[in-house]
Amino acid sequence: MLRRDVIAFLEDRFPPALAEEWDRTGLQVGPLAAPCRRVIVALDFDLELVDELTGVDLLLTHHPLLFRPAERIDPDTPLGRKLRALLKAGTACYAIHTPYDVAKGGQGEYLAGLLGIEDVRPLRPRGELVKLVVFVPEGHVDRVAQALFEAGAGKIGRYGHCSFRAPGVGTFLPEEGTHPFIGQVGVEEQVKEVRLETVIPKEHVGKAVSAMLSAHPYEEVAYDIYPLLNKAGLHGLGRIGALPRPAPAHEVIESFATALGGVASVQVYGDENAEVRKVAVCGGSGGSLWQDALRAGAQLYLTGEIGYHDGLEAGEAGLTVAALGHRQTEAPFVGHVASLLRERFPELEVIER
Repeated sequence: MLRRDVIAFLEDRFPPALAEEWDRTGLQVGPLAAPCRRVIVALDFDLELVDELTGVDLLLTHHPLLFRPAERIDPDTPLGRKLRALLKAGTACYAIHTPYDVAKGGQGEYLAGLLGIEDVRPLRPRGELVKLVVFVPEGHVDRVAQALFEAGAGKIGRYGHCSFRAPGVGTFLPEEGTHPFIGQVGVEEQVKEVRLETVIPKEHVGKAVSAMLSAHPYEEVAYDIYPLLNKAGLHGLGRIGALPRPAPAHEVIESFATALGGVASVQVYGDENAEVRKVAVCGGSGGSLWQDALRAGAQLYLTGEIGYHDGLEAGEAGLTVAALGHRQTEAPFVGHVASLLRERFPELEVIER
């Protein structure tokens, strides 16, 4: 197994295309075309990890090491010591920052799972759709469609394998040097074909097209890709849903703090005794989403940090807000990503830090 195999798996789940424009997610240091036997997963590359890199092939972090442009590299600074340690150990460093925050199956769903909320959806939806149209000879449509579906195409809301199929006639003239699946060189052909249409999240277009081309019988495949104004709604910042039954806000907050592994200090704005059913959550610095939570009908909003005045305004607007700490609400990243890697690569040694 190579390092890039591990990264390909993670990028499939948390596509880099979902990164915020200001983010510096992705490969930070080192090559990926090297064997991978031992991985460390950490929220940050703290100085304590410098002495643990020997024999480590890949360091996966949530927050990027190289977030701001470095004007110079001084080996005696914390950043310099970290870079020197990575290069000396031959360890690659990769950050999964906002793609993990935004992607379906990432931070949002994980935190929502800790709360036990149901009918979960993004608080601030993200993601674009494209439509793929491909012309397939009769008898091969199901195979091509299945390849597309397995690559992430054909998902509309809670419906999968969505497509449209219309019969027609395709014409072509194989020229010298071709090896036509149907017909012969120099003879114009008319073939019964099916126009197969489906939608694809933009971040999965490359994978879907590759799968389609591999399943398609033609030597040269005719297909079109159209951008859509429709929003995918699969991904997004934060999540919102409903508790199985109403509960006092302070009980939900305490339960969430316990699920996070214990939180020493929680800042609450608004009525912590209010009975709540609809709950929104966003880890890290999610304070700016409190108005999204309010508009979506949330009665309680759980996040990592929120400004003092925003918290007061939210409380006065009728929304109970609890800030449990930036690091505390993002810490589940480590165990979550580590468990994904162990399940997919059982031969990989995964260390949680």
